[in-house]
Amino acid sequence: MDSIFHEKQEGSLCAQHCLNNLLQGEYFTPVDLSSIAHQLDEEERMRMAEGGMASEEYRTFLQQPSGNMDDSGFFSIQVISNALRVWGLELILFNSREYQSLMINPINEKAFICNYKEHWFTIRKLGQQWFNLNSLLTGPELISDTYLALFLAQLQQEGYSIFVIRGNLPECEAEQILGIMRVQQQQRPRLIGEEEAQTSSGRSVALGQSEMAFGVEDEVVDEDEELKRALALSRQDIDVEDEEADLRRAIQLSMQGAVMSNKSSECGVGNVKSGSQAAGSAAREQREGQNETLTAEELRKRRQAYFDRQQQQTQTNIPQPKDTQPTGSSGSVNAGSEGDQQPKPSQ
Repeated sequence: MDSIFHEKQEGSLCAQHCLNNLLQGEYFTPVDLSSIAHQLDEEERMRMAEGGMASEEYRTFLQQPSGNMDDSGFFSIQVISNALRVWGLELILFNSREYQSLMINPINEKAFICNYKEHWFTIRKLGQQWFNLNSLLTGPELISDTYLALFLAQLQQEGYSIFVIRGNLPECEAEQILGIMRVQQQQRPRLIGEEEAQTSSGRSVALGQSEMAFGVEDEVVDEDEELKRALALSRQDIDVEDEEADLRRAIQLSMQGAVMSNKSSECGVGNVKSGSQAAGSAAREQREGQNETLTAEELRKRRQAYFDRQQQQTQTNIPQPKDTQPTGSSGSVNAGSEGDQQPKPSQ
């Protein structure tokens, strides 16, 4: 495959690439083809002048641009035909009645030139194998004998004009090498535009992956910050719960101390102190086993409910006097020996 000459597309010089790929060498330059185009323009001008240089047709012809070339690098079929005539080669239209009447199998030909709008490319036989030498491809494309006829028919359906090359093509290195060996193509060439698009797409994918990686890192950082904030808020909630728990236990123990103070004020005071100490110890134990998070509003509601229940319980537990002296009696409530009883130990 490396021995095959293949010019790739540059600008709009597809006619030059088509001729050089056909002849397998750098035989024509844009200057050469431009000279042929100017020569054809001059011949056409001389034929138009035969009808009179003062005629309207002649003046219109002079005002029109060249039909054999343009500034983009396009050259007409007349330019290509005259260029091949130098090498003794002739062009025959593939779908003409003259050629179709010959009933020639395409694989028995030597080469084809295909044209669609302003694009030209060559299909040539080198050795015993056919190759698509389109300048828009990244390299020569191997075409099997069975696929050649289908390929030409497909080109005709797409609107291509196909010309058969008749004559002896100049010898080339690829012809000699492929004449004694056959090649196998592992991977077909792509269009030059597709290769560039794939390269650009690969860069875009790499850039996208890089941006995605940065995005993941940013997301991880954001998640870490959110976790830190959540932990901080959780600690604040635990502190609030600890304070509320301490207060709740202190109220409970103080209420118990108030009940006992009716029996012994001194022991009651001691019980309140010991109850406060027990409240601190119980609160610490409750902080260590705290697993449920409550809001301050819920704690206030629960504390108020507890306080109401304790008030009711306290009222029911206060001992009532057994005997009450009538009004005006000089006697007093006989507490009996109950005043001598010791208060119950605080819980």
